[in-house]
Amino acid sequence: MEHWQNRLDELARRHGVPGAVLGISTPSSTGVAATGVVNVRTGAAVRPDSVFHLGSITKVYVTTAVMRLVQDGRLDLDKPVAAVLPELRLGSTDVTDRVSLRHLLTHTSGIDGDVFLDTGRGDDCIARYVAQLADVAQNSPLGATWSYCNSGFSLAGRVIEQVTGQVWDEAMRALVFEPLGLRDTLTLPEDALMRSAAVGHMVEDGVAVPVRQWQLPRSIGPAGLIASTVSDLLTFARMHLDGGSPLTPLSIEQMQAEQVRVDAKYSLAETWGLGWARLVWDGQPLIGHDGATIGQQSHLVLLPSQGLAVALLSNRRTPHLYEDLFREIFAELAGVDMARQPCPPSPPLGLLPTDYLGTYERAGQRIEVLVQSGQPVLRVTTLGKLAEYVSDPVEELPMVALEPDVYLVPLTGSDHWLPVSFYQLADGSPYLHFSGRASALRG
Repeated sequence: MEHWQNRLDELARRHGVPGAVLGISTPSSTGVAATGVVNVRTGAAVRPDSVFHLGSITKVYVTTAVMRLVQDGRLDLDKPVAAVLPELRLGSTDVTDRVSLRHLLTHTSGIDGDVFLDTGRGDDCIARYVAQLADVAQNSPLGATWSYCNSGFSLAGRVIEQVTGQVWDEAMRALVFEPLGLRDTLTLPEDALMRSAAVGHMVEDGVAVPVRQWQLPRSIGPAGLIASTVSDLLTFARMHLDGGSPLTPLSIEQMQAEQVRVDAKYSLAETWGLGWARLVWDGQPLIGHDGATIGQQSHLVLLPSQGLAVALLSNRRTPHLYEDLFREIFAELAGVDMARQPCPPSPPLGLLPTDYLGTYERAGQRIEVLVQSGQPVLRVTTLGKLAEYVSDPVEELPMVALEPDVYLVPLTGSDHWLPVSFYQLADGSPYLHFSGRASALRG
């Protein structure tokens, strides 16, 4: 592990990441490397057992809990959620009556996904959050397209609460954390205070500074509030690689199997399982999930064919550390070339998005496709509660054509590019896909 410790040290310094932990697990060994500080203000060192936010990797834990209840006969993936939550009311009566756990766990419910309502710190916060989904517009028809959906996982968390009779935090401990011996995996800030806990950072005037809020609202717990050490995360990953309690081999297989194909090109993954993103690097199938929360970022990638799991937790959001490290690790340890993100073609195609001009909108974002002074522009406006977590709620990004129906825009503060894909649903409705989310053309 000494080599990877040196690489982590060097790359974290190069990319301005205050602190990070790297974990590598093979069938025969597990190693951890730690670098930097958990908080630049205090200067406390990152330890191998420091706790970082997992962000949306939480969704794989929630899916694991659901599958425990399914294999115990207490839940059914394909029965309407309303059978468990008869009080459920969503923006569409049809979706209220028919949405299932499979829809929620595969991001195909069509419920607007970035609804970050803060319903307080009480044990009823998730129930109160779900009650407010009645006022949230349906973003797309049920099952019509894949679109990353945080709110769907909060709804799944409420189903867990109803079936177990426990608040979500307690249910996760009973269903997943304790059976796996995850002593440093937690959901509440008061538990993090008892440990070496990382603080997120943002860059201001070229300098990394601590963020002003440690955690997202408790009501978003099932979508992204689990925090953990990298060792606990790898223990969780090994269960999904090697089998064993608390899931049966069939449940693990179902989670990893293809459930839905993503319509839009160059999205977060071409296909999804239950909870897991399904990746293909160098012709090899992998599963994984990333997480991003307030100033922190997490990555978990599993290569089942070789029993390899790699995890990275850091307290600044940047793609460079992950891409550089994982590219080296998977090449050296598995002989696999990590997939590369698309970049602008040379020479430029010179296309304009004439057929796609207009305003696309969902609860968390308004996206306008424009042509200004003969150049295509994507104006992105962050809406609602989400606007509180970004430095500038309105961005204008130049668009570069990659294909006739796919454009690229620069990731702010980076040399990376993000795809903007245009496509139609089966009924002909035009949609834009950006940052893993589908947004419908308005008007």
